[in-house]
Amino acid sequence: MEYRKERIDRGIKARTEDIYALFSYREMLYLLVPRVIPILILFLLTLVAGVYWKKVLISTAVFALLALSWDLLTSVGMVSLGQALFFGVGAYITGILNHYFKISPLFTIPIATIGGGVVCTILLLPVLRLRGIYFAMVTLALPLMLVRIIEATKIFGGTEGLSGLSSLPNIQFELYLSLIAVLAVLFFFRRLINTDYGLVLRGIRDNDRSVMRSGINIYWYKAQALFIASAVGAFAGALMTHVYMFVGMPVFEMDYSILPIASAVVGGMGTFAGPMLGAFILVPLSEALRGVGGLRIVIYGLFLVIFTVALPEGIFHYFQRKYHQFERWVKVEK
Repeated sequence: MEYRKERIDRGIKARTEDIYALFSYREMLYLLVPRVIPILILFLLTLVAGVYWKKVLISTAVFALLALSWDLLTSVGMVSLGQALFFGVGAYITGILNHYFKISPLFTIPIATIGGGVVCTILLLPVLRLRGIYFAMVTLALPLMLVRIIEATKIFGGTEGLSGLSSLPNIQFELYLSLIAVLAVLFFFRRLINTDYGLVLRGIRDNDRSVMRSGINIYWYKAQALFIASAVGAFAGALMTHVYMFVGMPVFEMDYSILPIASAVVGGMGTFAGPMLGAFILVPLSEALRGVGGLRIVIYGLFLVIFTVALPEGIFHYFQRKYHQFERWVKVEK
């Protein structure tokens, strides 16, 4: 009897990619293991982590949401440098509703999610025709402008911000809400981009002129993608506002724009799972390095450079490729 090596995924791909059928428990395990194990590890951490690291996990989930929204925009060819705009608008809407109108966080967060998506879409609607660096520069400038407006007019607490906001029931509720939101958005985005609707979005990114010649209004599709992405970012800002019971000008800081991009680069752009993975690496790493003082930025920057040079495709792409390269011995039929 002769044997030869065969990649494990070859048979699975042939049977599942086109007809979407699974014929054995081994194939189901092969597809489910890399998806289920990270989720189990994530929820196991929620049980063993202390209060401080639970706060870090919540912050990580928030940045993961921003990274996912950034990756969706790039899937349509809109490179954003202003995720802080989405985050800050959502944070201020929920803070204003809770501080001035005493509305419960259970209502302010959904309202801020939809309202933030609408406001950000309206703000960026006039520049949807811009492409590349021009659109990116506008998204970078808008949150800086809003900060100066709040500072100059002293509205919504001015430089002091709005404090004493209502909190969510408990830290466990905050943690599970943030993690479930990340997983739900990840699942939704991955399903969306693989539909016919997602095919149009990717077509706009690859060659918007060709899509326009086919009779499709690309600006309508861009506006829809912008609303979805900004609503996710606004939800992240609204959630963070009630976690810290404060909203102020820091919600428009550059950290909320740069770290999601860094997460996408480290994790792997264009996959949605990659930016999420990148966020769950970079944010805890940033917190773990707080004890080294000023060297924190040096080590953090060195880490980013190493990953960018050594793994330009991203960690997710690398792990995915290695997982599909597992081999097994199979009988050779004569």
